[in-house]
Order: sequence, then structure tokens, then C-alpha cells
Amino acid sequence: MKCPFCATPDTKVVDSRMNQSGDMTRRRRECTECGGRFTTYERIEEVMPNVIKKDGRREPFVREKILSGIEKSCQKRPITSQQIEQAVASIEKQIQSYGLKEIPSNSIGEMVMMALHKLDKVAYVRFASVYREFRDVEEFVADLHQHANPPIAENDRDNMAFPFLSAPNPGEQNS
Repeated sequence: MKCPFCATPDTKVVDSRMNQSGDMTRRRRECTECGGRFTTYERIEEVMPNVIKKDGRREPFVREKILSGIEKSCQKRPITSQQIEQAVASIEKQIQSYGLKEIPSNSIGEMVMMALHKLDKVAYVRFASVYREFRDVEEFVADLHQHANPPIAENDRDNMAFPFLSAPNPGEQNS
């Protein structure tokens, strides 16, 4: 690992620790040249599906977009960065569990809304107001009343919110 202070490519690991969920390793490193210390985070690179945008374009899944959207919705709310990170990790695992090569962006948006609804109602409303692209206040209020109840339970999502994710017929494979 290259030293961020002097750019020497030779550094040594001083300490390694796994995070609580066991999916990331935190490493304290020391430069053998200048003695500077820094931290790196290591995680498994997992293959994520491509995202099908509203206009039909396909682009690679970018974790940072979900993280950024949730962080913006949670600004000035009593939510820790650890809670946000857990929500993003949960959404990622949920997407991976489907085993698809492509997933519609609106499905990811619904997953984010479910996670925010559990995390903080104000953050949920903030995200929904941008995500649903309301044209006026009346449309926003109507949608808010319609979605005042919690989003569809996680165990019902395959049948209702994500019909494209229904289980394949026996012998059929996702391609």
C-alpha cells in the first residue's frame, strides 16, 4: 500500500481488526520510509448487477450513490454514520441475494425508502420528496397520506413491490 504522505510503496501493517459484521477489515499501517501512520479499509469486491435507469440506460451499480442519497436525507438528523453504513450494507446484501445481472433503479429506490422508513421518518420524507419527483405540494401531501403506513414488509416484497423478482420456475435460470 502506497504511503499517502511520501508516496513510498512500502508500508507495513501495524494492526488489523474486523468490523462488527465481519465484512470489512480495518488496517493501521506505518510507512517504512517516513514513519507516517494511516488507516485503510479492506472489503471483498462483490459483483453487483447493472442498474436499469428510468430512460432504459444501463450502468454499473455504484454503492456511493446510495450512500450519498441516504446521507443527504439524514442531514441534521440524530442518525449515526454507523446506522447509515448498516442501511447501505443491508440494501447491497438484499440486491445481491436476488442473483440478478440487472435490476431496475426504481427497485433500488424502493429499498432505500424502506430502509429510511425504519431509520428515521423525516429522512424518509426527505428522500421520498426528491425520489418521487413531485410537481406540487398537493401531489406530495397526497402521496404522504397514501404512504403514511410503513412500506410493504420485507417478506412480502417479492410478491408485491418487486414482481420481477418472483422465484423462477423449476429448471429455469437467471441469465
